[in-house]
Amino acid sequence: MISIANLLSEERLPGNYFAHDVYVKGELELGLLENRRGDRLLAIPDTFIAAIYSGLDRETGSATPLVLFNCGKWWGKNFYVRFCEEVKDYYGYGVAQMAMVEFIQCLEQLWKTQGWGLFEFDPTYYQHGFLVVLIRNSPFVRQAPNWKRPAGFLEAGILTSFFTQLTGRELTCVQTACESLGSSANSFVLGLPDRLQNVESWVKEGQNHEAIMAQLCP
Repeated sequence: MISIANLLSEERLPGNYFAHDVYVKGELELGLLENRRGDRLLAIPDTFIAAIYSGLDRETGSATPLVLFNCGKWWGKNFYVRFCEEVKDYYGYGVAQMAMVEFIQCLEQLWKTQGWGLFEFDPTYYQHGFLVVLIRNSPFVRQAPNWKRPAGFLEAGILTSFFTQLTGRELTCVQTACESLGSSANSFVLGLPDRLQNVESWVKEGQNHEAIMAQLCP
């Protein structure tokens, strides 16, 4: 929130740090992409993502989902560190001091700016001890093979690591709905591992997101 005191005393009023038009900077002549801090960014075309899936399928076979999930956990760990550093450098206070609405807005904007789709929190089940995240237009799901099951293993790993570090508790993430299977969004449920241990089997049985959440939150 902007206060009158800020308007009178601050040399700079923080805006939307992660907005695409100011966050991403490029040098076309050099073929470089950087963020506002000067950190290098990498543009990954859809064909490259599809090639990663194809290569993993040949090399690891049925273990591909687990490999992607673990890669996502590593990615999410580093993503969280960078997110916290950038927030503190720009706003002058850490993630722990942010209002929830401000934190959500920053994360939603950064997810979009990175080109990972549209990120949204669903607070419906928060009081039951579950975080639900909806992601639409995911490039990772769009290029995934036809596994006939939710395909956002990379994103599930990212979310697992990110929110484990954010909360200080060991969480896990399971995808319960997928755009590749006709859903309007990719739904991810985060919670303590022992509370989510049956979700994978419910997903394999073909239960939808609403039915699964009804069993988790009777």
